[in-house]
Amino acid sequence: MELRHLRYFVAVAEAGSLTVAAVRKLHTSQPSLSRQIRDLEDEVGARLLTRRARGIELTPAGRAFLDHARSVLSQVEAAGEAARRTARPPRPCFTMGFLTGHELRWMPEAMRILRDELPNIDVMISSQYSPLLADGLAKGTIDAAFLRREKGVPGLAFRLLVKEPLMVILPSDHRLAALKSINLKDLVGETFVTVSNTAPVLRVVIDNYLKRSGVNIKPRHEGDNIAVGISLIASTRGVGVLPAYIQNFLPSSLTSRPLKGDTPTVELVLGYKKSNQSPALKLLLSRLDELVARVSSKAR
Repeated sequence: MELRHLRYFVAVAEAGSLTVAAVRKLHTSQPSLSRQIRDLEDEVGARLLTRRARGIELTPAGRAFLDHARSVLSQVEAAGEAARRTARPPRPCFTMGFLTGHELRWMPEAMRILRDELPNIDVMISSQYSPLLADGLAKGTIDAAFLRREKGVPGLAFRLLVKEPLMVILPSDHRLAALKSINLKDLVGETFVTVSNTAPVLRVVIDNYLKRSGVNIKPRHEGDNIAVGISLIASTRGVGVLPAYIQNFLPSSLTSRPLKGDTPTVELVLGYKKSNQSPALKLLLSRLDELVARVSSKAR
């Protein structure tokens, strides 16, 4: 008895027909398949199937044999997979996290650096809110993340990437869109859209800027992410003060303008766990200046 006999028998049993199994599953001739099944029955010493006008029917012996045949084939496949895993150990995995929306600028260049020197590494990508990325770093499920400088997460280190200026986002046909730059006082009385506490670092920067400017602007709506924020501004014909990277995602109905005066900024940093000894992390940290330079040159 050979493994091919078992595979042939299982294929016939599952197809319910010698002809169908021969043509569609095994790509052999029906007479040849019938001969293989007879050889198997001779080896087993029992009739395994009965031929009917519309196909085949398993005998009681055949039904009993089918379960064992499937089990044997499954174990053979498992044995082969175990051997392959041993011969080719799994490649190391490196997980990068991105504050949603920043993948567009930072992921291609970060991936290029990793692939150039570590071509055999598997890179996983996670796109989330900044606090969730910080939590992933602390738990060790994320190796490096492009996020805000989150507080209250011990054991993490941050490297500054860029300081993103805040800009006014508003409808393209808004009266203020005719200006080259906008004074914060011009936004008084407008429907103001801001970020929710899912982005605590950015929310503090915006709130402090409003307070420092002495302008009485109360948010009417809060967005949990950039997509919601953009939709709120478009649907309410409101305005928002948001980081410059948002410009990459604006529909034609919205536009952006710089703020006059002392423009506030929010930091984008690379975060990682101090105890993480990943070679890929060490490589990324060693090439961080190059990464920033590459991304900056493309942004111009």
